[in-house]
Amino acid sequence: MKIPLPENNKPRIEMLPLIDVVFLLLVVFIYTMMSMAVHKGMPVTLPTSAVVNLKKNVVLAVTIKKNNQIFVNKERVDLEHLTRILEKKAKKEKTKEILLFADKSISYQQLFKVLDRIKMAGLNQISLQAESEDLIKK
Repeated sequence: MKIPLPENNKPRIEMLPLIDVVFLLLVVFIYTMMSMAVHKGMPVTLPTSAVVNLKKNVVLAVTIKKNNQIFVNKERVDLEHLTRILEKKAKKEKTKEILLFADKSISYQQLFKVLDRIKMAGLNQISLQAESEDLIKK
């Protein structure tokens, strides 16, 4: 008696599990990119706030370090030239929004000098940045 042998099927790549894996990787990369903060400010010790609202879409960032050095998007600027440079960058980037990163140890007067220069440049949407108190406690 002759026993029928199973047919040898050619190996094949299953597409559905492959699509699932690729989609999962795509979601992970997109989520990672969206969760990264796009801050162009310099590293400073920010003051804390209980109701902080972190902005992720940044076009112009002004940073005041504790030694009163001023930076616009990581480029060092003198206080006298701040208005002119902000006007140029705002026209180039087509924005009126500024994120202001100020070290918590700078004087109130220095902060207002910089705020005055920003307003003289015609930029009225100024967002003062702070760290969340929840992050500090952990």
